[in-house]
Amino acid sequence: MKVGVLDYGVGNLGSVLKAVEVLGVSPVLVDQAGDMVRCDRLILPGVGNFIDCAERLTAGGWVDALREAVLEKRRPLLGVCVGMQLLAGTGLEGAGPDNPDGTPGLGFIPGRVEHLSTLGCTLRLPHVGWNSIRNTSPRDALFTGISDGTDFYFVHSYAFVPEAADDVVATTDYGATVTAAVRRGNVWGTQFHPEKSSKAGARLLRNFLQAEPC
Repeated sequence: MKVGVLDYGVGNLGSVLKAVEVLGVSPVLVDQAGDMVRCDRLILPGVGNFIDCAERLTAGGWVDALREAVLEKRRPLLGVCVGMQLLAGTGLEGAGPDNPDGTPGLGFIPGRVEHLSTLGCTLRLPHVGWNSIRNTSPRDALFTGISDGTDFYFVHSYAFVPEAADDVVATTDYGATVTAAVRRGNVWGTQFHPEKSSKAGARLLRNFLQAEPC
């Protein structure tokens, strides 16, 4: 199996590569968008600002290449942290008078990315640290062998709000109910960092590598 970790200029690439290697799989660092089609599965990392990540994807020709690899050729994709947020249609980070509608995402899973405070969270931000998840779709392969209440490691101030509740496969509570993981067909995403989440994160990554897309 050839697992491509996308290098578009951001992301915890080293820790993601190492986490995949520990599972006995040799990951490939993909730094040219056109090389994605040579991979069997794809991981889209992301850290920092939604706008910066989205602009880098566009500037590097990644958007059209991702649509070809994921939507046409049906390569399974896992977005991590901001990588999950990029799956949305729109990100409202940085929205204002000059950008009232926010920044377009990939649109693989309809929805938008909002600040945690707009979702009712009054706790300290960013949300940093371990927090337990609740699996809202027990049959989804991503959480096979991972029970409700398992802790994963989060670092974020924004959260993905999908349009369809069925696209949410796990939530967490941080002063509000927050989407922790999403899935639509061959596209998955986690707001937490599986590569920083010890044994549970390793199990989730293994599940992604073994999951059958629908």
